[in-house]
Amino acid sequence: MLRVLLVLMSIISFASCSSDTVVSETRNLPGHWMASDTASFTIPKLDSLKKYNVFLQLRNTNDYPFNNIFLIVEMEFPQGKTLVDTLEYRMANPDGSWLGEGIGSVKENKLWYKENVSFKEEGNYNITITHAVRNNGDVEGVTQLDGITDIGYSIEEANQQ
Repeated sequence: MLRVLLVLMSIISFASCSSDTVVSETRNLPGHWMASDTASFTIPKLDSLKKYNVFLQLRNTNDYPFNNIFLIVEMEFPQGKTLVDTLEYRMANPDGSWLGEGIGSVKENKLWYKENVSFKEEGNYNITITHAVRNNGDVEGVTQLDGITDIGYSIEEANQQ
């Protein structure tokens, strides 16, 4: 029985190490995300001939009071062009159980942002992320978004099939 358990653990750890992630960065938050806090990241130089998928990384706890989240994501290109997207992601199932990976009260969500992107311009690309969550019927946004502990991005090589 012990031998079977060791073999199973080895297979799981080998499979979890095989990732196409090229770069990732995460910022820790103090258990909440203020509307005035912008998470800014500079993407290191990537191979301009390859295509990549860009993801947003978000960790939440049971203190997160909503079943979705709205994010404003800006990608600034080296030559000055900026793409701005307002994105909505589901954070919970209809029964209230959290989406994402993790055991216990912390869940990590890997959210699609851009697919098959090429970084062809020479220079720095920047990503900034802010939240745009509002309560139903309110004009003003939520100033302190409880339950968000980390925000970041990751970039993986796109699998060409």
